[in-house]
Amino acid sequence: MLYAFGFERIGVVLGDLYFVDPNPGRGQEGPERGVRLEVRVLDRGQLKGSIYSAQPIDVGQPIWRVDLLESVEGPPGSFDRTHHHPAFRGWEPGHRVFVKELSANPLGWLGEQLADLEGVLERAGLPPDEAMAVDAASLRACVPEILEATDKLLGKVRAGELATPPSNVHSDVHSDAPGDAHSDERSDGRPAFARAGWL
Repeated sequence: MLYAFGFERIGVVLGDLYFVDPNPGRGQEGPERGVRLEVRVLDRGQLKGSIYSAQPIDVGQPIWRVDLLESVEGPPGSFDRTHHHPAFRGWEPGHRVFVKELSANPLGWLGEQLADLEGVLERAGLPPDEAMAVDAASLRACVPEILEATDKLLGKVRAGELATPPSNVHSDVHSDAPGDAHSDERSDGRPAFARAGWL
């Protein structure tokens, strides 16, 4: 499931995620599941037809990512894999950054960050501009709605309705369609990498 909140230049997208890291850090082995939220650049394309035609919308380059993940094998509500990525290089995130306050109070910490878009952009290395300042005010007003959507997704993950492992995915097949999964197999037949979700 994917939620999208769009402003003038910035968007917030969030969805469920099931993930197996192919090269996990110490203590981060095994499958993870939860909710991924990203701040992205939004672009409006030119109309493809008449003045009545639908507006093309591109959810573009990522700026900031928060992964509200838990170990599949751990207790629900542990948020033991929860982290964020303060900056990206193009489409690639930097290293996972674990913050005690984020794992202790994920929605509270997330709300504080979203209410400070200027700080998020600064830490990501993006210079502020007038349009971003307008978006920052609009985003602050929508924080309660975004947190409500995040909480709903987390509830569906815990209920087993979302962030489920990919099925029927072979190592020689990779589909780039939204929501599809990609999985590679090791020589022993177990997945070395798996990812299912929109983001």
